Amino acid sequence: MSEANVKRINFRHAEFLISAPTLAECPVDSGAEVAFAGRSNAGKSSAINALTDNNKLARTSKTPGRTQLINFFSLSESQRLVDLPGYGYAKVARAMKDEWQRNLAFYLENRRCLKGLVLLMDIRQPLKEFDLQMLNWAVKSGLPAHILLTKADKLKNGPANNTRFAVEKELKALELDHNVTVQIFSAPKRKGLDKLERQLNQWLALPQDDTEAEQADG
Repeated sequence: MSEANVKRINFRHAEFLISAPTLAECPVDSGAEVAFAGRSNAGKSSAINALTDNNKLARTSKTPGRTQLINFFSLSESQRLVDLPGYGYAKVARAMKDEWQRNLAFYLENRRCLKGLVLLMDIRQPLKEFDLQMLNWAVKSGLPAHILLTKADKLKNGPANNTRFAVEKELKALELDHNVTVQIFSAPKRKGLDKLERQLNQWLALPQDDTEAEQADG
């Protein structure tokens, strides 16, 4: 579907829908949703709040790893954003971390309405072990992924762009670049927000959007 024919989403209309402690309690697997994932200190909640222009929508915490539920936010009756549990930092038992990983893998590999994964990484510490694990799950499942190199305001433009190029080169070397895109992002500066919105609009486009576009052309 071309970008011109995609119905734009008003992300400011996002509303909290439900927190699911297990996959069995997730909303019905229909419509379209995009999941946000990242290490607990990658700025995931800040990115969601910037996207929706609502600083209270996704909780931010000074103690990373507090979010242990799958949080769903509705954009419409059939479109959702999903905030996956932060990983790799929380001071929790190894058994709980292993359970999180199993849940995340099952969700990424089996959720039919999942159209894309936004993977957030601190631009100063990209491609850690868990990031690569998430990308492997996504590529294995044929799921498109969009990497946000967050906290870009901490670097000047030159070093930030060099990091993006280095990440893209590493992904290609690891053969993890199929359907994976990379961008620089800063929630406080709202840098890269327009590019993120365009990607989400493409992924969350519903079949009837094609019909509406055809009717408008006719």
